[in-house]
Amino acid sequence: MKIYIVILIVTLFAGIPAIGQRLSLGDKNAFDTGYFFIHGGCKVLVRVPVALYSRPDSTDVAGVRVFIRKTQHQQVPAHVPFLSVKGSVLYDFYYQSHVDTPYTERDIYQHTIQTNLSVTVKNRYPFRVAFSTQAGNSSLFRNLTGARFSYTNRDFKNLLLSNAKNWNRVKMKQQVELDTLKEYADRLNNRISGLSSQANAPALLQRLIEARERALLAKRDSLSGKVSGINKEDSLYHAMLADVDAHKQQIDSLEQELNKVHRRYELLAVKMNRQKANLMDVLQHSRNNKELSDALGDMNLPDSVLPKGFRTLLAIRSFGIGRTMADYSELTAKNISITGVQVEYNPSYYLAVASGVVDYRFRNFIVREQRSPQYINLLRGGIGMKEDNHVFLTYYTGKKQLYGANAITQDQPVDNHLMGMALEVQWKLGKNTFLITEAAKSSLPFNARKEHNESNFNSMLNFSGHTNEAYTATFNTLINRSQTRISSMYKWMGNNFQSFSLYTTGSRQIAWNIQAEQPFFRQRLLVTGSIRKNDYATFYQPSNYESNTVFKSLQVSLRIPHWPVINLGYQPSSQLVKLDDTHYTENLFYMLTGTATHTYKYHGTMMNSMLTYSRFYNRKTDTAFVYFNSRNILASHTVFLEKFTLGGQASAALTQEYSLYNVTGEVSWKALSWLEIGGALKYNRQTVYNLQQWGYGGNSRMHIPNVGEIALHADKSFLPGSGKQLVSNNTGRLTYTRIF
Repeated sequence: MKIYIVILIVTLFAGIPAIGQRLSLGDKNAFDTGYFFIHGGCKVLVRVPVALYSRPDSTDVAGVRVFIRKTQHQQVPAHVPFLSVKGSVLYDFYYQSHVDTPYTERDIYQHTIQTNLSVTVKNRYPFRVAFSTQAGNSSLFRNLTGARFSYTNRDFKNLLLSNAKNWNRVKMKQQVELDTLKEYADRLNNRISGLSSQANAPALLQRLIEARERALLAKRDSLSGKVSGINKEDSLYHAMLADVDAHKQQIDSLEQELNKVHRRYELLAVKMNRQKANLMDVLQHSRNNKELSDALGDMNLPDSVLPKGFRTLLAIRSFGIGRTMADYSELTAKNISITGVQVEYNPSYYLAVASGVVDYRFRNFIVREQRSPQYINLLRGGIGMKEDNHVFLTYYTGKKQLYGANAITQDQPVDNHLMGMALEVQWKLGKNTFLITEAAKSSLPFNARKEHNESNFNSMLNFSGHTNEAYTATFNTLINRSQTRISSMYKWMGNNFQSFSLYTTGSRQIAWNIQAEQPFFRQRLLVTGSIRKNDYATFYQPSNYESNTVFKSLQVSLRIPHWPVINLGYQPSSQLVKLDDTHYTENLFYMLTGTATHTYKYHGTMMNSMLTYSRFYNRKTDTAFVYFNSRNILASHTVFLEKFTLGGQASAALTQEYSLYNVTGEVSWKALSWLEIGGALKYNRQTVYNLQQWGYGGNSRMHIPNVGEIALHADKSFLPGSGKQLVSNNTGRLTYTRIF
C-alpha cells in the first residue's frame, strides 16, 4: 500500500495528464474528475481518478470549470449640487474725445458693469439674477443702475428639454426592470448553452453509439434468447436515452422562458423609447402651458426628469423682482421698464400683477432733464390661455409725466395721476390665425377734468364722453400653402386718452399698419413689405398733431448656397436734433441700404468679402445731418490664416458738397494661445477742402486662465465736424469678461 501511495505522489509531478472525460456514474458520482495513467506493471497502465472539485449537481462536466460569482455593483447616482451657477461678468470702460451727433460734447467716458447669472436649484428649478450699472460724464445719458431676480416658464421648459435629452442616463424604474430582464436572459442563455453542450458532447454521443451497438448485438446473440433473465436491450442505453430526453425537455422549457423574456424586454424598450420621443414632442410642440402640463402628468415620469410642482411652475409665465419689463397690451402698458415686482400666472385662467417705478420710456432715458416721479400699478385677469382664445380685463393706475398742453397750468400744480381699464379679446380663427381686439377708457387729463372738477375715477366711468377712449384691432395669419405671413393693426385714440403705452400728445390719432412676408424659391428669397400711417410718432417735440404721412418699407433677402448673401432695404430712418435746452425734435427720412457678404475658402484658406451701399434721402434744410442726401459705399475683405488675420476696407461718402474717401488696413496676430495683438492704419482724404489725414489703431486680447479675458482697443480716426471739415476723434476701450 505504501508503494502505491509513493507512486501516486511521484506521478502527480511526472505522470502523463489526461483530458477530463464525462463520467456517467449516476447518483453515486459526487465528483467531477480527471485522471492520470501510471505504470502498474510491465506494459500495464493503471487509471487513477483525481477529484477536481465537489458539487452535488455536477455529474457531467467537460473539464475543470471555475465558478466566479459576479457581484453587481449598485449604481451610485451622480451628485447633484444644491445650487448650480453659470453666467458672465463684464466691465467696460469707453472713452470718446468727440461725439458724432448734433450735440457737441468732448472727452466723454462711460463705465459699465454687468453680470448675468443662471442659477439652478437641485437641477430642477431655474432662476436668473442680473445686475447692471452705467455711469459717465455725458450730459445726454442718465446714470442707470438696476438689478433683477426673475423666473420664466420658458427657462423651466428648456430645463425639462435638457433632462429629456439625457433620458438614457437617468436611473428610472423602467431602466431597472430592463437591466433585471437582461441579466435573467443572460443566465438563461448560459444554462441553455451548458445543457446543449452536454447533450451534444462527443463522449456522450460515443457512449450512445456503443450502447446501441451492444443492444443490437444482444438481439442477434443466439444464446441470449435461451438464457432466462437476460434483457436483449441494454438497460444502460435506456437510462442514457431518458437522460438525453430530459435534457432536451429542459432546453425547450428554458428556450420558451427565454423567448418570453425577450418579448418582455423588447416591449419595455419600445415603450421607453416611445415615452422619450413623446416627451420630446410634447415639450417642443405643445400649444400652451395647460396642454403641456396635462400631457406631462399622464406620463408618470420620475422626479429626476419632472420635478414636483411642475404644474405650478409651468403656470407661472413670469416672475420678477427689480428692474423688469412690463409688456401686457397695446392700450395699457407695453414695453415699459419698471423697478418693482410683477408676476403672470396662467394655469387655465389668467392673473397678472405689476407694480413699480417707471424707469424710462418717456423721454427721460436719452436726455437728462427735470423729471416728475412716475409709477404704475396694474392688475390684469381673465379666462383662457394667453396663446389661445381668451378674455382679459385690465385695470391700471399711477403717475406719468405729461407733455404739451396737458402739462401747462397757471393757477395750480398739475396732477399727473391717471387710471384706466381695458378689455382684450383674442380669437383663434385657425391654427395660425389670430384676431385680437381691445377697447380701453382712461381718466381725463388734469386740464380736461378740472373744468368740471371731476376726479380721475369719475372721469374714467363717465361714458357720455368719448375723447378718453381708444380701440385697437390686430390680425395675424400664416398661410401654410404659400408660407405667407400677414399682420395688420388698426388703432384709434381720442385726444384725452392716457395709458402707459402711449406718448400723450393731446390730439386724436388714427394709426394703422400692414405687413406681409413672402418666401420664394424654397425659402431662398424672402420679401418683406409694410406700410404704416401715424405709427412713427415723435417722443421729443411737445406738440398736438395728427400725422397724415404714410411710411413704406421694403426688405429683400436672398440666400443661395455657395453664393453671397444679399440684403436690400428701403425704410424710414430718423435723427435726433436739439432745438434748445428744453426742446428736441426727431427728423424722419428714408434710407436705402444694400449688403452682399460671402464667406468662402480659396486654396484651403478661409476668406470673407463684403460690399455695402447706403443712401440717405434727406435735405440740408430739414436736418443737421452732415451726410444729407449722401451715397456711401464700403468694400471689405478679410483673410483668416493660421496665426494671422488680415483685413482691408475702402469706403467713399459722396455728398453734394464734398466727397470723403477712406482706406484701412488691419492685421491681427495670435502670438500665443492666450494672447492676440493687432493694429490698423487708416488714410482719409476729403475733397473741396483738400484734407489728407492719417489715422491708426491698436488692439490686444488676453485670455488668462481662471481670471477671464481682457481686451484693449485704441483708435485715432477722423469725422466731419460741424464745419464740415475732418476733426480728430480718439476712442479707447477697456473690457474685462469672465464666463463661467
